[in-house]
Amino acid sequence: MRRQLNTLYITTEGAWLKKHGANIVMMAEGKERARLPVHMLESLVCFGRVLVSPPLMGFCAEEGITITHLSPNGKFLARVEGPVSGNVLLRRAQYRITDDENGCAGVVRHVLAGKVHNQRAVVARGLRDYGSKLEISERQRLERTKTRLGRVARDLLNEPLTNGLRGLEGEAAQTYFSIFDSLVRNDSKAFRFTGRNRRPPRDRINALLSFFYTLLTHDCRSALESVGLDPAVGFLHRDRPGRPSLALDLAEEFRPLLGDRLALSLVNRRQLREKDFVVAESGGVVLTEDARKKVLTAYQERKREELYHAFINEKVPIGMLPILQAQLLARHLRGDLDAYPPFLWK
Repeated sequence: MRRQLNTLYITTEGAWLKKHGANIVMMAEGKERARLPVHMLESLVCFGRVLVSPPLMGFCAEEGITITHLSPNGKFLARVEGPVSGNVLLRRAQYRITDDENGCAGVVRHVLAGKVHNQRAVVARGLRDYGSKLEISERQRLERTKTRLGRVARDLLNEPLTNGLRGLEGEAAQTYFSIFDSLVRNDSKAFRFTGRNRRPPRDRINALLSFFYTLLTHDCRSALESVGLDPAVGFLHRDRPGRPSLALDLAEEFRPLLGDRLALSLVNRRQLREKDFVVAESGGVVLTEDARKKVLTAYQERKREELYHAFINEKVPIGMLPILQAQLLARHLRGDLDAYPPFLWK
């Protein structure tokens, strides 16, 4: 199995990254602040005003290390990468299937079934951890949501059309996020959740979810490129200039695990507090610089944990799951697998 490599996140404003031998060196205020061997990395993510020297850019391109620039709030700005790898025959198969209704629906069906199953697992985990502390009516509401998500997951497997699948996904999302506030066990009014919103997020929970989803999409894009698929041509998310549609597709089944559940854990354990967020005059909410570092550390630690993968019948680090699923998707598109097997969180 491929060895799990690290992602280096640079959050220091005004940092200067340069190459020294086979190392990346970070300079800030004229002093060396960090040094890391390149062979340990698969990508470099820079938040805000971070400068990268041309020699380091070229070296990362040669070594297959992507450099991604995000705004301080996590919005994608640019990406620097070397020559695109991959089998042209695999990409041709990908393009053909995205244009075929039956083939496209086959992939979307299993991606969304995995997503809804994993949303149900988040609700089930909340009931297990906090069910005894909930009021009877609230607990019954969560039980009904768990049952309804299970039904939608089954209905997805029997829906033949892509538009019908999107409709079922919308039903599941509305059901799931309608009870999400009950899973937030932090008494502070600052962490109340009334529904999903973004661009910009207008409350602290949504700001945290959007930040995690950005990190996850970056990881999924890298995973797809590593197996030779085109991250811009998706099945569920249709083509749009500049959008990594297939990366967004692949991220769907991991959002409950690496986004929703991790956000809930940080808030419920009081690892994040009201002061860790800034509310702009426009109403948008963003993480502070210190909070971003805290969230990135939690995300990396979560990726090192292991979970059982039913299809390959072994435990794997969570950080390897996007790569494994990208490989399984490639095998399906090549015709080696009858269907794409999504990751199902137990």
